[in-house]
Amino acid sequence: MLLPLDMLRSGEWAEVELITGSAEWVGRLAALGLREGCRLRMLQSGSPCVLQIDDCKLCLRGSDCSQILVRPVVAA
Repeated sequence: MLLPLDMLRSGEWAEVELITGSAEWVGRLAALGLREGCRLRMLQSGSPCVLQIDDCKLCLRGSDCSQILVRPVVAA
């Protein structure tokens, strides 16, 4: 089941399935480590949200989160 990133709750893990938007936007997120196939953990839900990707933390606005579709997974 795919859902927008902003639907994850704090503490939940997910795998990124699709990132929509301009090529520039998708490329910028990829440069920050957020790309299709990566695993992330929602540290703080809401707007802005805080994500953990590998050993890094990333903060995104709510409108940005709705462009990222994820598949929830069991904790890594």
